[in-house]
Amino acid sequence: MRGFARNLLIAGALLAGLYAVGPASAADPRTLEIASKTGVHAFAVEMATTDAERAQGLMNRKELPEGQGMLFDFQRDQEVGFWMKNTYIPLDMIFIRSDGRIMRIAENTEPLSEKIVPSNSPVRGVLEVIAGTARKLGIAVGDRVAHPIFTGR
Repeated sequence: MRGFARNLLIAGALLAGLYAVGPASAADPRTLEIASKTGVHAFAVEMATTDAERAQGLMNRKELPEGQGMLFDFQRDQEVGFWMKNTYIPLDMIFIRSDGRIMRIAENTEPLSEKIVPSNSPVRGVLEVIAGTARKLGIAVGDRVAHPIFTGR
């Protein structure tokens, strides 16, 4: 549990930092695709790969356009937790295993909340998109995510 708690703090701090810096602060956007029952959905994602980027996350941002998001790469499967401190826009958090399968979706997270949103199982990455995206596009647990950090294709 000690490592899990540390990861929660790191993830929260990273989320706060990413929101403060703004869209141009993270690494260049990349394309991520999710194959669901309703089709293939593409997103332009900013990458959060360092501790500092993951701690900043989308904090202090006032908007996130549809079709865009932030992909947090934890380098290996591990349990993680996020919070919405200093995050002004509601988000859907999509927790993804290293094989590219969606393990959990936390929909419509509460802006500015310090409540921890856990992965509930080990994941490699987390995709944050504007709230309502998962429901609108029919994205569900078990759907496949295609991006270079995930091994399943």
